Amino acid sequence: MKFGDSNIKKRSIIIDGHATSVSIENEFWLELKKIAKSKNISLNTLIKKIDHNRQGGLSSAIRLYVLAEATKK
Repeated sequence: MKFGDSNIKKRSIIIDGHATSVSIENEFWLELKKIAKSKNISLNTLIKKIDHNRQGGLSSAIRLYVLAEATKK
């Protein structure tokens, strides 16, 4: 992975029946999918949990969650 080589993509998701989108780097998205798989939950379920516990924007909350999970390893 090259740092500074931003690959931000907008992704559509549904949280509690409400459609929204997040703009997040592909690397964070891939790690989020791995985390969901390791917890045996769907990606949407994990994002819903992050959404319900966030204080700022959803994209930032996802990044911070992935970072927190990475530091546990």
